[in-house]
Formats: sequence, C-alpha cells, structure tokens
Amino acid sequence: MVQVRDQSHLGPAGDIDLDQWLRQLPAVHSSLESSRLLAACKMAQGALQVRGIDSGDWARESDCFVAGLDMALILAELQVGPDCLLAGILYRAVREQRVTPQQVTETFGEGVAKLIDGVIRMAAIGELRSHGDRPVLGQAEGQKDNIRKMLIALVDDVRVALIKLAERTCAIRAVKEDEIRRLSVAREVFDVYAPLAHRLGIGHLKWELEDLSFRYIYGDAYRKIARLLDGKRVERDQFIARVTNDLSRVLRGAGLEVEIDGRAKHIYSIWRKMQRKGIGFSQVYDIRAIRILVPEVRDCYATLGLVHGLWHNIPNEFDDYIANPKENGYRSLHTAVVGPEGKVLEVQIRTHQMHQEAELGVCAHWRYKGIEFARQASSSYEEKIAWLRQVLDWHEETGDTEDVAEQFSFQSAQDRVYVFTPQGDVVNLAHGATPLDFAYHVHTEVGHRCRGAKVNGSIVPLTYTLGTGERVEILTSKDGVPKRDWLQAGLGYLRTSRARAKVQHWFKAQAREDNIDAGRHLLEREFKRLALTSVDYRRIARKVQQANVEDMYAAVGSGDLSSAQVLNAAQGLVESRGPQLKLARPGEGVYRNQVQVRGVGNLMTHMAGCCKPLPGDAITGFITQGRGVTVHRTDCGRLVRLMETVPERVIEVEWGLSPQENYEVDVAIEAYDRQGLLRDITSLFANARINVLRINTQTNKSSNTATMRLRVEVPNLVALSKLLERINRLKNVVSAERLSS
Repeated sequence: MVQVRDQSHLGPAGDIDLDQWLRQLPAVHSSLESSRLLAACKMAQGALQVRGIDSGDWARESDCFVAGLDMALILAELQVGPDCLLAGILYRAVREQRVTPQQVTETFGEGVAKLIDGVIRMAAIGELRSHGDRPVLGQAEGQKDNIRKMLIALVDDVRVALIKLAERTCAIRAVKEDEIRRLSVAREVFDVYAPLAHRLGIGHLKWELEDLSFRYIYGDAYRKIARLLDGKRVERDQFIARVTNDLSRVLRGAGLEVEIDGRAKHIYSIWRKMQRKGIGFSQVYDIRAIRILVPEVRDCYATLGLVHGLWHNIPNEFDDYIANPKENGYRSLHTAVVGPEGKVLEVQIRTHQMHQEAELGVCAHWRYKGIEFARQASSSYEEKIAWLRQVLDWHEETGDTEDVAEQFSFQSAQDRVYVFTPQGDVVNLAHGATPLDFAYHVHTEVGHRCRGAKVNGSIVPLTYTLGTGERVEILTSKDGVPKRDWLQAGLGYLRTSRARAKVQHWFKAQAREDNIDAGRHLLEREFKRLALTSVDYRRIARKVQQANVEDMYAAVGSGDLSSAQVLNAAQGLVESRGPQLKLARPGEGVYRNQVQVRGVGNLMTHMAGCCKPLPGDAITGFITQGRGVTVHRTDCGRLVRLMETVPERVIEVEWGLSPQENYEVDVAIEAYDRQGLLRDITSLFANARINVLRINTQTNKSSNTATMRLRVEVPNLVALSKLLERINRLKNVVSAERLSS
C-alpha cells in the first residue's frame, strides 16, 4: 500500500512555504534548530540560481530542491537528529555540485559534511547497475545479499544508511511518470534498499519501497491484486469493525488498556505469500487482520489468552516473536483464529514500544531504551546491527550527540571486506584478504595460475591488503602453478585458511620426490640464512612428529608442515646445546615456551601425548582430574571426542613467553647501492618492531655495492627468518643473512 504524503507546503503554482514545511517536522524542538534548517533550505534553494539554469530546466531543478525537503520529512519520521535532517536537505545540492562540501562544513559543521560524503559513497552501488548486457543488481540471491552487506560495510555511520533510504524513497516516488528510469530505479530498490530497510527493522519504509518497486516491475500482478482488494474493501471494513467492537468489550472488561486497529495487508506481501505457498488470492487469510497494542509484555500474553478464549485458534499458525525475535529485532505475537462468520482473522499483539521498533527499527532507539535481545545474532552482519542498537541505546542514556557520533563508527565491527570482480559481482572475503585470496575464492585454477593483480586498474603486489569497494582483476599465466613461498605466513601472500588449504592440496598431489627436494631446498636455505650449520636434522624431525628426515622434507614441501614449525623445533634444540649453537642473549636465565591459560590464573599444564603440540600450533586446553590442564592441538582427534562428551571442561589456551626475552644477532646485507636503500631496510625493522642496536654501512664506489652489518634484537628464529626474507625481497638486495658467532 502506497503511503499518502502531506504536501501542504507546496503551493498550486509550485511555490514552497518553508514555514509550513517546518511545522511538519516533529523533530524540531528549538529555535536554533529551526533557524539552521531554514538556512540549509535557503542554501540549497539559492544554489539553483548559481549555474544560470534555463527556464525550461527550472521545473526539474526545482524538483531536486523539493526532493531535499521530502527527504527531511522522511528522516523526521525516523526521529533522527538535526544534523541528519540538514544532510538530507543539502544532499542533492552537493551531489550535483551546486554546493561544495567546504561550504557545508563552514556553515553547518564537519559532521553534516561527513554524512553527505557517506551517502555519496553509497551511491556508487547504483553506478554498478549493469556490466555489458548482464545485470548486476538483479542477479542471484547470494549476490544481492553480498551487495546489501557491502552497503553496511561502506558506511561509517548508520545515519548515512537512513539518509540513503530516504533518498531512494523519494527517487522511486518521483519516477511514477518517468518510463525510462522507472524500471531501473525499481529494480535497484527491490534488490538492495527494501531488504536493507528490513534488515534495519524500518517497517514503514520497507513496505512502501516493496510495494512501489513491485508495482513498477510486476505491474500486471500489482494491478490485479489491487483490484481484488478494492472489491472486498467494504466487506473487509465491516468485518474488522465488528471484530474490533467484540475484542474491545472483552479485553477492557478484563482490565487491559488496549489500542485496536485494522492492519492493511501490503500488496507485495500478499503476492509473495501466493507465490511461496502456491495459493490463490481467496486463500490468503490474513487479508483480514488486526493489531492490538498494550502497555507491557505481560499484557501481550494475557491478551493472547483472551483472544484464544474468544475464538478458536488455527493450529500451527502461532508465532512468538517476543521470546524468539526475528533477525532484525522484530518482536510481536502472531496468531490466526476463526473469527465471526467463520472467517479467518490474523491477530498481532505487541507493546507500544515493540510497535515503534517495528515501524522505525534502529531509529526507535533514539526514543526507547533497555532493549535486550533474546538470542545472539547468527552472523557477523547481524552482530553489527545488534551492536548498532546497543550504541543507540547508550546514546539515549547519555544524550551526548557529539560523543555518540564517534561510537557510530562501524570500524570496530568490520570483519569482512566486499570487493568487485571485473564483471561487477561482489565477493565477500575475510578482513585482511589479499588478491591471491580473492583469486582462490573465485576459482581454484584462477588461484593456481595467478601471477599478478590489478586493483582499480593499477598493478599491485599479491600481498596487497584489499579494501571494501575495490575492483580486483587477476592476471594469470597459462602454465602457472602455485609457489611454495605462498605458504610462508610471514610473507603475507595468503590470509584465508580456504586459500591456504587449496595451495597445500596442490602440493600434496605432486610426486613425493619433488616434495622432498623442495622441502630440503627450503629448509637448507633457511638454516643457512640463519647461520645454523650444525643442527641435527634427525632430532628436529622427531620433534616435529616425523619418522625421519625425508618425511620432514616431504611434509615441508607439500605444505603439511611449515618452516616456522621446524624453526621453532630447531630453536629448542639450539638452546639446549653448547655455546657454538646458542644465540647470544642479554641477561641471565633461560626461559622456555610456556602455555598461558585464559581467565583461570596459573594452572599446571602439560602437553598431550596423543598429538604432541609444538609452539606455533593451534592449541586448546582440557581440564583433567588431578593433573591440571592438558594441552592438545586443536585438530587432535581425541580432543574432538572429548569436546563431544564433556564440552564444559574444554578451555582456551595460548602460547606465550614468560617473561619475554630477546636474542642479539648480527645480520649481514649485501646490495647494489641506490638512493633510499638504508631507509627501506630500517623501515622493515621498524615495522616488525625489531630494535636495531648497531649499524655499519660501507659503500664501494667502483662496483656500486653496499655492505651493511647490523646488530639487532629478535624474539626468536621465526621472527628473524621472516625479517631476512623481507629484506631479500627489497629492490637491489643481493643477500641478507645472519652472521655466525
């Protein structure tokens, strides 16, 4: 059902009465707010004359200003603050470059300008409407959901999403007579913005956006249902009047304070139910529906009992969304009964607060407080919405509008990034993902053959960290295969376990001899670079749970065993043997890797004999009876069985050093000299938070080479290995190795 709008501020000749418009805004409470709103109106209106508009274009340009006023009216219904209203008024003028962001900042403050900038960034979704002949916004349901989630991830302030919803509401209202734009606007609203309004719980906007977009996309179905509704309107109104009288008498007789009204069934909702259940219009029973509003939650259940006592309820047609709210926070009791004349009637029962939330969703928390969800959100996306509601709840308690604007930021909740393929599809990746992660997400073969990447048209390294909204193109080689360096965690090629597992699987499938050779080469290179020339490979193999040295090489070559795990094992042997292999360490005393148990203080711990976890493995603790905490590898089969039988005794543990100590090591770097070489090297040390104790540089002018000797402090061999690998990858660097003592 399309909402009837108050247009009393528009005169018959198209003139605008701003004082009348201002009186329609329920959110204005002070003369200062009124004066700022009128100043914004005059700025937007005055901008029409700035560009010398022709008389033939004046009506269209004037409509842009009217749209700003209408956006403010919609936002006022959502009970937002003055800054949000100001941004709504000025948005179109800034987007069409009649007013500059600097003018907005100087006159109304940086907060308003940031809101407008956020809405303009969200508008980028509309620009991706098509790619060639293939629609982007009308595609598979999974893609639509990715786009909706990306909209949330793109904005830093929930009010930006509200302004964008208001803007799209005005846009779809305005295309009624515009046959060229009508379908594209309706499709965008139907696929993205109506579901977004639903996710934010803003019921009254959701219904209007759905009905209008449905009307333009499926015109014949819309008109057919509208005619059927009109034909039964008189009969339905008479039935609802009788039901309302009967219910009022019974409920008020029981001492309940209630408000009862007929609930209009929305056309799209009727059509969707007909399609979902495969039924005709006559079988949609909840066309006859009423809503009962009561003061308290206990009154909801008391009312439900009286309704079921008055009329027979239909089995399996009762939903308790108070005890089990919907994902967007919606709460209400729904039941269906056989009412007077044997006609089915839907009854919704909720408190006034629940009704306000159902209509205004996230915005209702400016007015109400103390909301607790009955269940935890099922996804990170829903957790963001729940977090958002908590912030708004806190805002109601403090009333501090400036501080809460900072709390609105989604940055602390960002745990996913949403990037585009060259075709315009949205790919959902873990935060920190690289182009190589993206390639393996698209297809395993694309990942295997990947040799480079472009982000927004520019070449980037495969270790580049992707950001939301970027367009990623993978460059492949016909005969390309994965590189073992991709599995080195310190190099930063892969950040997702899914991509890492695909690379490991590829190497496992290779011949054992090839894996042995690759593993031997990798470990010998690492040990040589770290100046560990006398290590006992057999002892290291046993320590990493391999039967012999060749098995260890094969495991490293296939990716089953990381070089970091081998280095951790080697470090333990190095510390336990003579001074020839022992790294220099300041101070006295040797501390071994220990396990820290979260939240339970210092408990006795020991390593499980079944899986023998090593430093660097993912680990989990199990509380034994009398022996403290047994530490297992997280993928240990015995631990999995224990988690099924006695999950309450499973606890989180983590590796730690007690206390933290550093090793002093000497590093030698050989390179061809160039400007900025020393800066690049020292930047790597700074980024790795490694302290440089001494540095000496010599340059040979005849050969244009540079030799550097550094003494640095490192926490362990793994950290040193990662650092040396990164130095070796710098431009002009020939070698970077640890000097033996």
